[in-house]
Formats: sequence, structure tokens, C-alpha cells
Amino acid sequence: MGARSSQSRGPGLNKSDGHLLQYFRNNFGGGGGGTNFVAGTGPITATGGNTVSTYVTAPGLVYKAHVFTSSGAFNVTDVGVPSNTIEYLVVAGGGSGGSGEGGGGGAGGYRSSVVGDSSGGGNSAESAPRGAVGPYTVTVGAGGAVAPNASPHEGNDGSNSVFGSIISTGGGRGTNQSAAGSGGSGGGSADYPRGGRPGAGTANQGYAGGQGASDQAVYTAGGGGGGAGAVGAGYPNGPNPSGSVPSGGNGGNGVRTSIVGPGYSIGTPGPSSSGGNGGAPSTAVSGGWLAGGGGGYGPPGNSKPAGVGGAGGGGNGNSDNATANTGGGGAYKGVGGSGIVVVRYALGTAKATGGTVSFYNGKTIHTFTSSGAFATLSNWNNSDAVEYLLVAGGGGGAGVTDGGGGGAGGFVPGTTTLNHPTSYTVTVGAGGAGGTMAYNVAPLYGRGVQGTPSVFGPGPISATGGGQGGSGAGSYKAGGAGGSGGGGGEGTAGGAGTNYPGPTQQGYPGGTGHPGAPDFGGGGGGGAGGVGADGTNTAGGPGGIGAQLPTAFRNPDSAPSLGTPGPAGSFYVAGGGGGGTENNSPGDGGTGGAGGGGTSPGNGAGTPGVSNTGGGGGAEGGTSSNNGGTGGSGIVLIAYPT
Repeated sequence: MGARSSQSRGPGLNKSDGHLLQYFRNNFGGGGGGTNFVAGTGPITATGGNTVSTYVTAPGLVYKAHVFTSSGAFNVTDVGVPSNTIEYLVVAGGGSGGSGEGGGGGAGGYRSSVVGDSSGGGNSAESAPRGAVGPYTVTVGAGGAVAPNASPHEGNDGSNSVFGSIISTGGGRGTNQSAAGSGGSGGGSADYPRGGRPGAGTANQGYAGGQGASDQAVYTAGGGGGGAGAVGAGYPNGPNPSGSVPSGGNGGNGVRTSIVGPGYSIGTPGPSSSGGNGGAPSTAVSGGWLAGGGGGYGPPGNSKPAGVGGAGGGGNGNSDNATANTGGGGAYKGVGGSGIVVVRYALGTAKATGGTVSFYNGKTIHTFTSSGAFATLSNWNNSDAVEYLLVAGGGGGAGVTDGGGGGAGGFVPGTTTLNHPTSYTVTVGAGGAGGTMAYNVAPLYGRGVQGTPSVFGPGPISATGGGQGGSGAGSYKAGGAGGSGGGGGEGTAGGAGTNYPGPTQQGYPGGTGHPGAPDFGGGGGGGAGGVGADGTNTAGGPGGIGAQLPTAFRNPDSAPSLGTPGPAGSFYVAGGGGGGTENNSPGDGGTGGAGGGGTSPGNGAGTPGVSNTGGGGGAEGGTSSNNGGTGGSGIVLIAYPT
């Protein structure tokens, strides 16, 4: 089922952010301490897209954005409240630039219904359609193919992008001696005296391309392709004065979008203002710019350069392709950029910003897979208990024969209270690098590197990085202490776990490396739920088992992305890395994202820990120069009553 006409405006969610916040409070409760909203009783429920971003805006509104970088379907299974609307961004594929001294390609059409943003061609955002149950067709338009070298040296138009009934027109082709293509934004032309004319843009989608120039004797230059935010630069009054050297026209700038929120970016950097043509911006902003026009041809080897692509992925002349999934126009002889479609809708309100946000079992959950900040908002309730889990980065496995696996990052659950206004830096620990075969080189001597801490909250609260795997033959180094200890190398002890044993322990010790023939197996790294096994004379020790996330964070919708399966279900993290051996069986990684020892015989590298689990890296197997596995990065989870 397609989306309704973009001209239909519902009375509910299609408002300013302030009105939208009040709408949720009116419909789902709330007061000074926040809202009583529970997911599933009011918002749209949908699936689809290559990636999904959930984020909080400054007023506390929670949005879910589905990003399509390839064609597919957006499936709505529940519209929630009938007045709920869907905001969209639909950017078509950009046109390619012309050959033979041609103009730049026009950007793909840019249509947006995001409140507070603009659409293409200088227009305000379109009206967002109300949601309807069923699949919405999503087509991501391809960029125009490269122009042939033969006369008339025309590029190719970009393809349309579609969301339901919303269609954005492909960007116009750049040309040399013929009229450029009209499209979402128009292509640039060249060689004015012999028929070159710029292409027109489409209303509400983009601007026209620029007129090329020629002195009718020596030099020709191409006009810039039009962008969603500005016309392509050129020579509107005809050819340049005889004998002068023209420069290629800059592509028109695109438009910046806010649809994916502050923690996730699409598009390219660009200038602080959407006006004007391409060129080096005096003030740059991070990401979000789309649908810039391609730069026109400039005579090589002369003082006048080729045109610069417009902000938003436009290609720079000469022969530069536009950026994929921006809808940017290609430069002279450059391919147009593919388009992009993004769909978002409101889920409810939150009381803080930071990370990605989800709702489960009456709690609002903020998930940090990279460092950031957690900041309370004005509706924060100072009496709410905050539940947290910090998992540090896992330790790296050894890179020397018969070495130990890396220990898991520290696993630190707990509760605290925070007052408003409060803002805390959240640090997500990185995994430690795997060791190398350099057993005689200080300071590591073939050991892995300890993982780094994860940090949050008052105090601050900190989880210790996983211990390094100890090295075997040649250096004989013990496993390092850490959140969980690293496994010991041949004949050496495993490292200690932080605060082990005791009620505040972060993990378990690593196993001991076997001291005798024939194989001297390295010890497994400790995990958050168990010790690393000792190595034997035939095998490396398996890593210690990890631990499950606390109950508050076990949202079934998050199961594929948080942790790994284990004996009691999903959501296991912080397993210890497997120990290595020279000729026989390496140790398996512990449940919870840990890497196993390298395959031996076969002289394999240690397997890295899984990102955002804090799993330890596996030790290298064999006698070659392969490295130990890198530890998995950590994660920080924060939950409070919705």
C-alpha cells in the first residue's frame, strides 16, 4: 500500500516539535516527572531499511529513522493513533557529467517532509502523510552512467527514487554541444555557440544547471550542475570574452537534512549555509548534506580550474564521480551518485539524550556503542533510579606460540540516581590489539594489549579493560590483570580479575599455560561469568563464559544486536578469549563474543572478539607471524522508568 498524497496533513504528529511533545503528553499521560507512555499503545510500528537509527531530539522526542541505501520495502504493521504521520526524505540518483569539455550533472530531486527542514528548490518541507498499514515500495534511484566520448558528448540522467506515492525525479545529465538534461536538478552545459544550454530543475526538488562558455576558438568550460539548494554556476550572458580562459562552473549546493538525528550521519560535510554554489566553505558542519550538483569542465593546465562539486556529494571536475547515496551530480565525465530514502516517525518522549533509544517493559533504554554523552532533560524525575551496565573493551590475545587468550572487559552492573540538570561523558572502551610474534621486543614481548575502560556517571563509575593474553615460547609471560584476567602463556599464570573474588568483582581470572611437552597449551582468558580454563599438553584452554545482560536490557527486539546466544538464551557478553597451541587444538572463545585461538596446525591468527561485547581476543595458533585476535569493544547501557 502506498503512502497517501503528500498534500494531506493530519492533525496529530505533523506539528512543530513543541506541539508534538504536548500531543504525546496529552495522549499518553505525563506531567512534571515525564510521560507514562508505553511503546505499542500509540506510535507507528514498522520494519525495513538497511539501517535503523533511534534517537532523542532536544525537546525529548524519540524518533525512529529507517535508512534505505538500496531498494526494498517499508512495512507498517500498526499505525497506532490514526493521526500518526510518517516523515520522509526521498533523494533521486544524480545525473552524470558530460564528456568532451562538458558540464556537470544535476543532483537528484530532493523531497522532504521533515518538520523544520526544507525541501529542494528553496521550498519549505512538504506535508507528511498519515501512516497506513501495509508495505510502502521503496526505490533508491541509480546515478547516471558515465558519458560516452563520442559526439554529442551527453551524460546520462539519474533514476527516480520512490517512497509509496512520493517520487523524486532523477538529476539531469550534463552535456557539451547539446541541451543539458532537465531533472530534479538540471545538468550543466558547455560550448554555448553550438547549442549548449543548461537543464531546468523540477519545482520543489532542485535548481537549474549553469550555462557553459566558449571563446569560439581555443577554450571551452562547462557549467556546474544544479543542486537541491542552489543553481549551478556558469555564464548566463553567453560566451566569455574572446581570448580569455573560462573556468569550470561550480555545482550548486545541496540541502542539509536532520532526519537521522545527531548521532548518525548520512551525506557529506558542507558549508554552514545552504545558499550559493560549491567551493571551499568558510565554515564546515558535520554531515547531512545531500544532492549537490557536479562541477563543470575546466581547461587543464591553465589558470582557471575545473568546477567544484556542490555540498552534498557533487563530483569535482574533472572526471570525478559523485558520492554514492547522496544523489549528487557527477562532474565532467563523472558518474552520478545513487540516491537515498529515509523514513522516520515518532515513538514517544524520553527524559534524557544520548546513544540510541528504545523502550522495553516500562523502561527507556539508552544504548552507547561508541563514546558520547548522557544528558538529562527538563522532564527528568530526580527520584528515578537509573540502572546501568558498563562493559569495558576486551583484552588482546597473544601473538606468540602457546600464548594465552585475552580477558573479557570488566562487567559492571548497578543503580544510581542523577539530578537534573546533569550531563555525563560516556566512554565506551576499545578492545586491546592482538600481540605479534615479536617475543623479544619490549614492552609487550608478544603479549596482547589490555582493553580500555568504559566509564559513566558520578564518581565516575568505571569498568576495567580486559587483561592481555600472556605470551608463550621465547618470552614466557603471564596473563595480564584486568576486568577479567588474560590467559597465561606457556608455563605461566593467568591474570587476576578486578575485585575477584567478591561482591564487586568485574570478572574472573585467566587460566594457566601448560608447562610440559608435547604442546604447551596457553590458558584461556577469564570471562565475566567464569574462569578461563588451563591449557593442557594437547590443547589451548577455552575462555571463560561471559554473563547475560541484566533483565532490564533484554529487549527481544535488540537480541540480534546485543551480545550472543548462550546457555540461558540471548544477550551474553564479556566472554574470555581462547588460548593458543603450537600443533594441536586451540581453545574456544568463551560464550559472550570472545574470539577463539588460531587454527593449528595451519598457523592461524587468533579470532578477534565481537564488537560491543567486550569479548577477549583469541591467541595466535602455530609458529608463524600471525597476530593474536583484537579484543571486542565494550558497551554502556542506561535504563530508567519511562
